[in-house]
Amino acid sequence: MKLTKDTTSTLSKTTISLHWIVAILIIGLLGSGLYMENFKAFFLMSWHKSFGVMLLVFALLRVTWRIVNGWPKHDVKHPNYEQVLAKIVHYVLIISMLLMPISGLIMSGFGGHGVEMFGLELVPHNPNPENPQKSLAFNQGLAEIGKTVHGITANALLIALGLHIVGALKHHIIDKDNTLTRMLGKK
Repeated sequence: MKLTKDTTSTLSKTTISLHWIVAILIIGLLGSGLYMENFKAFFLMSWHKSFGVMLLVFALLRVTWRIVNGWPKHDVKHPNYEQVLAKIVHYVLIISMLLMPISGLIMSGFGGHGVEMFGLELVPHNPNPENPQKSLAFNQGLAEIGKTVHGITANALLIALGLHIVGALKHHIIDKDNTLTRMLGKK
């Protein structure tokens, strides 16, 4: 199978697919994370972890593809400040899409809670012998660092995602360029 690269007029099927798979996973995971946090709905945690591991796999594929393919080229010249802001937002998105699942794995794994992916145990749970309903941390310090990074990155990701969506709409509605239509697979 030959992978085609992006052009100024079209994005490859690989770029489009990886973008939307990662986008849907990120939005779903942010939503479920906020829901669990606000409503103490921790029955969703195994699903959250499973899709988080899936996000890490697709994020690594996306970063690899970005390295191989390069940044998408644009056929419209935008002001420098917009180009700089777009680069910053894209870097925050890329770093966050890696940092979120990695920090989640660190938080859960080192916290003794284990990590499963749809029933497949990746990191074992470490039950407390005195109360098997509770977990014993393998390394509480690393688990706390993971938790802190997870929370900070979630906030950065929410802001960057909002700016990314606003930017896409600006390109489409105000600039009337092909940025959004390319990501939707249209010419």
